[in-house]
Amino acid sequence: MSTFHGTAAFHTLGCKLNFAETSTIARQLTDAGYDKVSFDDKADVYVINTCSVTENADRECKLHVKRAMKANPEGLVVIVGCYAQLKPEEISQIDGVDLVLGAKEKFNILSYLDDLEKSENEGIVHSCEIEETDFFIGSYSIGDRTRAFLKVQDGCDYKCTYCTIPLARGISRSDTIENVLKNAQEIAGRDIKEIVLTGVNIGDYGKGEFGNKRHEHTFLDLISELDKVEGIERIRISSIEPNLLKDESIDLVSKSKSFVPHFHIPLQSGCDDLLKKMKRRYLTKLYNDRVNKIREVMPDAAIGVDVIVGFPGETEEKFMETYNFLNELPITYLHVFTYSERENTEAADMEGVVPIPERKKRNKMLRILSEKKKMAFYQTQLGKKLPVLWEHENKDGKMYGFTENYVRVQKDFDPALVNQIEFLNLEKILSDGTVSVQSSFESFLAKA
Repeated sequence: MSTFHGTAAFHTLGCKLNFAETSTIARQLTDAGYDKVSFDDKADVYVINTCSVTENADRECKLHVKRAMKANPEGLVVIVGCYAQLKPEEISQIDGVDLVLGAKEKFNILSYLDDLEKSENEGIVHSCEIEETDFFIGSYSIGDRTRAFLKVQDGCDYKCTYCTIPLARGISRSDTIENVLKNAQEIAGRDIKEIVLTGVNIGDYGKGEFGNKRHEHTFLDLISELDKVEGIERIRISSIEPNLLKDESIDLVSKSKSFVPHFHIPLQSGCDDLLKKMKRRYLTKLYNDRVNKIREVMPDAAIGVDVIVGFPGETEEKFMETYNFLNELPITYLHVFTYSERENTEAADMEGVVPIPERKKRNKMLRILSEKKKMAFYQTQLGKKLPVLWEHENKDGKMYGFTENYVRVQKDFDPALVNQIEFLNLEKILSDGTVSVQSSFESFLAKA
């Protein structure tokens, strides 16, 4: 264990999984005697957890290293995460970086801090070959006290032609059900009302450590057991592949006491030709079936969709196939990603490169479609009385929260309501895209 005691600050880039892992690393340091401080405060150690999905990974990493150096030029800067695994040598050259830890090493950060000194030239790299990353470290985030991100799975065995995640995180592997339930109970004990299940490919849950490809359990087993945990008001499933989202799981969520009616299902393209080029494991018919199955058993469920624009070979006609497919689907919102070339991926060498201005134009078209879809969905929820979990942020005298089916609502800030669930009538859509609410008779009774 590290003998160094001081202050540590943390910054996370990227996905919910990264947030869960940053929290676990932060707990390791605080358990060893470090005091956690804000990233803009003077700290002895700055830990930056990086992402490789965004095309600006390098720029963002440099930006936050500069922030750390501005706060304390003598502070030690440690870089972890997906970008650290993919480009460790490049990161070590960034002025101010002292230590780069790969996928296997990041959870042993304390042992590397023992003798670490401020770098004169380039940072020290400890990074394994990704094939060696065949173990699982359970993680969960606690920060925003209304929700926690709970990691249940890591890595991916899929070979999508645009994706670097398998190169950054290794093979698919999972936590044990016993450990997931233990972590969920710990979260419940901290009066956190909502858990978000996270992983790289959570529908593939059940594969063991060390390359054991036999499923010990299934995703359905996992959510069936989690549904029995006492003290958690809400469990939200993050992104899940359409081919791994089975009818039985959808049916369980529809009848569950904890799981909320909200799904996020990556599509990536509404054109079957492009789905094949991407090496996705489904075509549009299966995707359409999944969405309609959810709508059949949960008419008011929120359904989010990931989509990529500008993939090689995406002609105007093929893009319009995606646009029209999404326009006709009864979905709630889109997360739109502009394709960008990644080293060591098949797609980087494909023909039919889409010009950058065209990629941006298509991104804008889909973002406008997303806003229309979301507003149309919100409209269907007006007049309904729904439970809202209020968050801690006070923004210009307003507080914000989400219904179970992911409608974002606001009202005047009341500190007594932070981290509380209140039944409210949804009134009207406001100019900022949130929904105003009116307290219902039940919520007054609950407070009385």
